[in-house]
This record gives sequence, structure tokens and C-alpha cells, in this order.
Amino acid sequence: MTPENWGALTLVLLGFGVLTSLPAWTASGRRIWAPATLVLLVAAALVAAVPDPVAVEGSGATTALVALAGALAVAGGGPLTALVFDLVDRREPPADSLRRAGQVLRGGTWIGALERVTIFATLVAGWPEGLALVLALKGLGRYPELRAAETGGAPTGAAERFIIGTFTSVLWACGCAGVVLLLR
Repeated sequence: MTPENWGALTLVLLGFGVLTSLPAWTASGRRIWAPATLVLLVAAALVAAVPDPVAVEGSGATTALVALAGALAVAGGGPLTALVFDLVDRREPPADSLRRAGQVLRGGTWIGALERVTIFATLVAGWPEGLALVLALKGLGRYPELRAAETGGAPTGAAERFIIGTFTSVLWACGCAGVVLLLR
């Protein structure tokens, strides 16, 4: 295979990753489609990393690479984070896990999406310091909620959910950015 074919295969895998992430947003589809999306991201990373010459030639292909990986960073990270919450709360029904997460930390889905797109953009732009800035802003923004949830009496698990959700989301965005960086 030519280096351009390896690059095209990476684009196809990222495209399928975006497509499989969409049905993963439902509670019933999350258990199947979120792992499938993860497998496609890992496959894209392997295709981008293992063959020595891999090329994405032309501005259109480069734009497609960044757009697909960015879309996957945003669309795939939410269901994967929800699946991790399902595994943490395995004694509860899957829909109840997300409802509890939404009660403890309001706006988590939107904040997570913005966090992933920002982390992806800073890493692809070659400014890894942006990762620390995003995490600091998120921590400072959530501190009053986390503090109130923990001092309210009954344990809510807000701090644990914050850490688990943030780590899952950040690792996913870094993985998506890593595929782009491997091809540049």
C-alpha cells in the first residue's frame, strides 16, 4: 500500500468512528456503539502509527483529517464517558446513572463537549499548555459546586464523578488529537 492509501484508510476509520458515535448517545446503544467507536479510534491510531510512511496529502485531505478527528473528539467522548459512569454505577440502571450525573454536576454534557473540542484544538495547534489551562478553568468553575455537594451532608460522589468524567473526556480528546499529530 502507498503512504496515501494508509492516510485514506485513517480518514475512513475516523469517519466510521464519527458515524458509530451517533447511536452511542442513546442509553440502549451506548453499550455497543461506544466500545465500537473506541475500537475505531484505536484502529485509526494504529494505522497512522505502525506503517512507516503514512501521508495525508493536500489541504482538502488535511482539513478532512482535522474535521473528522475533531468531530470524533466531541461526539465520541460523551457516550464513552457515560459508559464509564455506567460501569462505575453498575448496580443502577444505565439511564439512572446519567440522570444522577446530571443532578450532581449540571451541564456536564455541554461542558464535556466544550472541554474536548478545546483540548483537541490546543493539542492540534501545537499548544499543549492549553490542556493545563482548560483543566484549571474547569476545576475552578466547578469548585463551588463540588464544595457545596460534599458539605451538604449525604455523600453525593460529585468529586469522584468530576474526576472520572474529566479523565475519560481528556484522554479521549488526546487520543483523537494524537491521530492528527501522527499524520503531520
